[in-house]
Amino acid sequence: MTQQYEMIVLDLDGTLLTSEKKISSVTKEMLISLQEDGKKVVLASGRPTTGIMHLARELRMDIFGNYVLAFNGGRIINCATGEAVCNHTIPMELTAPVYETICSLGLGIVTYNDKEIILGNGRDRYCELEGKINNVPMLEVENFLKYVDFPVNKFLATGDPDKIENAQEIMRERFGWELNIFRSEPFFLEIMPQSIDKAHSLGQLLEYLHMNRQQMICCGDGFNDRSMIAFAGLGVAMENAQPEVKEVADYVTASNDEDGIVQVIKRFM
Repeated sequence: MTQQYEMIVLDLDGTLLTSEKKISSVTKEMLISLQEDGKKVVLASGRPTTGIMHLARELRMDIFGNYVLAFNGGRIINCATGEAVCNHTIPMELTAPVYETICSLGLGIVTYNDKEIILGNGRDRYCELEGKINNVPMLEVENFLKYVDFPVNKFLATGDPDKIENAQEIMRERFGWELNIFRSEPFFLEIMPQSIDKAHSLGQLLEYLHMNRQQMICCGDGFNDRSMIAFAGLGVAMENAQPEVKEVADYVTASNDEDGIVQVIKRFM
């Protein structure tokens, strides 16, 4: 008997979105039709919630009551109600040592409130890219530690790929026992609550919905998608995915510029 998949989880950049950061018309129609048939659609991204919700509305996920996974699993929101299914934050006593270590490594650091991206160590082209990707205003603050006096879902360190690779090792040595630290792009280092990634939080969503991972397809292309692709009943890598992502996938579909998501839905859903 063919496996009946009831949920599709989609990374955004490099997966659902084309290189022009748009959802193609054929992909949009297919995903709306899928929801009309009662299937679950989840957008799963390292982006903040504000950088995802306009795409969720474009796909009518607020009408169908589907879900957005933001901050690489730091928060999952019901698009219809705004209810948080889960909300994981970094212990506030770690804000200062994380900030000081990132600054000492010569990297940019950002975090987020409900409306803005907060810059903590000047601007570089990578934090500018984060602002552009999310279409969210950026706020450069004089005293980052004084301003960020609230729990955050993640910090993002930005810099040249060789510096980020080096920083990943140093940050894991210092904070690996209390934080989850990994690259989402060669120039982005995600600093997350301990054990939290896309797979972990999707497990919580499945439990909340009384579903199991065998009913779920996960599609992605980046380092931060690896865990959910390995966890899913069907793990799908895009043709443009990182080699490490393709290694754990059950299936490789067409690229994000060739409607690879449509191919997955037609074949498996």
